[in-house]
Amino acid sequence: MAYVVTEPCINCKYTNCAAVCPVDAFREGPNFLVIDPNECIDCDACVSECPVEAIFPDDEVPAEWEHYIDWNERLAEKWEDNVINETKDALPDADEWANKPKSVDDIIQE
Repeated sequence: MAYVVTEPCINCKYTNCAAVCPVDAFREGPNFLVIDPNECIDCDACVSECPVEAIFPDDEVPAEWEHYIDWNERLAEKWEDNVINETKDALPDADEWANKPKSVDDIIQE
């Protein structure tokens, strides 16, 4: 089992979660983070650090976000050189986006 970053992270990109990851499993994209399922050791450290509650064990991802399981795997491979293991500033409008429902136009920027 691996943890998965889901929709609430899009356009926020808080990095508290990445800073506590003991194995550098987080990858950074233009508008959100993903977890490399091959690196994740299922330690649960990241979950409580996420201020928008975007991280779930892969077997507990809400049904409407199950496609993020595949996206995390695919994008972690694409962004393999973008390891993030420290806290950075969130995106400029992160607080505005934090609890806002996302539309297809807001979704992932690859």
